[in-house]
Amino acid sequence: MPLRLRQEIQAVPRAPRLKRAAGAAGVLIRRAEPQDYEGVALSMADESAYTGTLQTPFPSKEMWRKRVADLADTDYLLVACAGDRVIGHAGLHRTSKSPRRAHAMMVGMAIESAWQGKGVGTALLAALIDLADNWLNVTRLELTVFVDNKRALALYRKFGFEVEGTYRAYALRNGRFTDSYAMARIKEKPLK
Repeated sequence: MPLRLRQEIQAVPRAPRLKRAAGAAGVLIRRAEPQDYEGVALSMADESAYTGTLQTPFPSKEMWRKRVADLADTDYLLVACAGDRVIGHAGLHRTSKSPRRAHAMMVGMAIESAWQGKGVGTALLAALIDLADNWLNVTRLELTVFVDNKRALALYRKFGFEVEGTYRAYALRNGRFTDSYAMARIKEKPLK
């Protein structure tokens, strides 16, 4: 049917964007929904999650319910699911409210230890980078990672992240202050 000038067009809603994780059999990557908070809280209760991030042990489900439900419009939280179970998550978060930093976002992620090394982190990070590069006009992705987290460092380097500096005694972990790297991935090198 041909369209006429000033004719209203009704958009048909599309199904949510879902992506099967390559290399992680049976794992689905999708945007987090408010009801995913319990799975996110469980993944953050994994020792590897709270020792590899700035979270603390014994995460409250209520705290995660609020965080997942009250995400800012500029934050993007993805979950990795095996069946109906959340096994990991990753997010993009604005670094600043300043328009001069609109091109940059912070990356955070955590994967349950039983699923680490199985392609879940690769699938989540690939989905975040696709979102940043192709949909959000983000050219700089930033993150911090503990200097002894070899698996995470290898993952980030695989996607083009580079160490920009070291934070000495960055965070308390298991009773000791631990160093962390500041890493970033720049989509296009800025003009000099």
